[in-house]
Amino acid sequence: MIYFYQLLQNFYGAYFLLFTILHFIAVACIGLHLIWVRRTVSVALAWLGVVLIFPFLGLIAYLMIGGKSIGRAYMDKGLGMLANVQQQLKAAFSFYQADQDQLPFEAKALSNLVAANWGSPVVAGNSIDLLTDSLTILSQFIADIDAAKKSLHLEFYIWALGGDADKVAEALIRAAKRGIDCKVLLDSLGSKDWLHSAWPERLREAGIELVAALPIHFGSFQFRRVDLRMHRKIFVIDEAVVWTGSMNLVDPRTFKQDANVGEWVDAMLRVQGPVVSEFETTFQFDWSVCNPQVTLFNPRQLLTQSSPGNILAQKLSTGPIARDDILYQCILSALIDARESLIITTPYFGADDGLMQALMASAHRGVDVTLIVPRKNDSKLVAFSSRSYYEDLMAAGVRIAEFNGGLLHTKSLLIDHRIAMFGSVNFDMRSLHLNFEISLLIYNDEFCQRLNTLLQSYLQKSSFVDPVAWAKRSRLQRLKENAAYLISPLL
Repeated sequence: MIYFYQLLQNFYGAYFLLFTILHFIAVACIGLHLIWVRRTVSVALAWLGVVLIFPFLGLIAYLMIGGKSIGRAYMDKGLGMLANVQQQLKAAFSFYQADQDQLPFEAKALSNLVAANWGSPVVAGNSIDLLTDSLTILSQFIADIDAAKKSLHLEFYIWALGGDADKVAEALIRAAKRGIDCKVLLDSLGSKDWLHSAWPERLREAGIELVAALPIHFGSFQFRRVDLRMHRKIFVIDEAVVWTGSMNLVDPRTFKQDANVGEWVDAMLRVQGPVVSEFETTFQFDWSVCNPQVTLFNPRQLLTQSSPGNILAQKLSTGPIARDDILYQCILSALIDARESLIITTPYFGADDGLMQALMASAHRGVDVTLIVPRKNDSKLVAFSSRSYYEDLMAAGVRIAEFNGGLLHTKSLLIDHRIAMFGSVNFDMRSLHLNFEISLLIYNDEFCQRLNTLLQSYLQKSSFVDPVAWAKRSRLQRLKENAAYLISPLL
């Protein structure tokens, strides 16, 4: 550190004293802010370390991504609409009250937690298809668009240019021209290339409403965290069918091919039944908050829908406007309550101490815990950070499988082969505490068996990490991992 300051003194010369004073003031102000907002100890210490080591860059980084605020305008608008959302949720809980009694005993605690703090009720009578080929999914998207009779509502983190993803846009244009109500909500950062292309103008000319969520404006970053994103994947057709899962509107043959990780491997759910209305509510709320032309959230009348299946399901939506800790509590509760097995798939693994202890405790008490992650990751920093956890997990008995068939992007949690959680949530702090996320909890043995079959196919294309060989990795590798681990609370 002394050598570092000697370099700074030589660089700044006569301005070194001014630099030192400004640096001290910046560190003090950030320290006071961290105390005031009561961030977790690990996050607070990580930020203080970054600001101390990188004086100006650290300060800029903290101003941009150090807070948890979505911005006063978004927060005020969202909270102002929450009363009407709660009115609709009350009606939904009353409407589906009898469905709660169908839950198996071991699922009731988790379901109650999902429903807590203005969550959604468990809903019976659904059918769910699990699709695992991205091109087939895009083709089915187009078929559903072409068959739509009333409305098409899409909400995605990424819409990427090229391939069959462009054909989805063409299908939407056809639908709008025949009078279908089409609304598209895209994250402004995740979909920035698409939003700066010719496609938005083409869609708007066809009569499609398009909104970019959480736009980044220079000068406003100090009031809103810029990397807090709309990460949900929702596609509702005629309020009768919903798609959700891990896949963005991308063609894996063209998406991020320069990242040298292979094609992205995803899975999606195509859901029919009463639970679709819960996803439509989430879309309408997000649309109302993000669309500057909308000032009110109008509660929707619950539709009496047919029951095409017998699956109990429950939507779990979380984000920084409300319920921002429920998702973390649900994951933690699921890990603690598991009795036989846990299988986790995530492209980005970054657990905090609480989740690490829960995973290790589950393995120690005899639960078969398996973590499936991609061998190659599009973020080297995340990859190094993820691997810093391997040794402790494997010492506790957790099996770690690295997928070799591309970048495994599926996000799922299978609990005791009886409860499944499937959606947009990564097993990291960004998903659990920052982003707008959505998942579906599925309480059905037959579906869980189908999901397990998919997970076993992932394991067949994976290599289990050998604890003995892992312990012999180079010191340089350990150093990279541990260095990434120090800032893992900020990733």
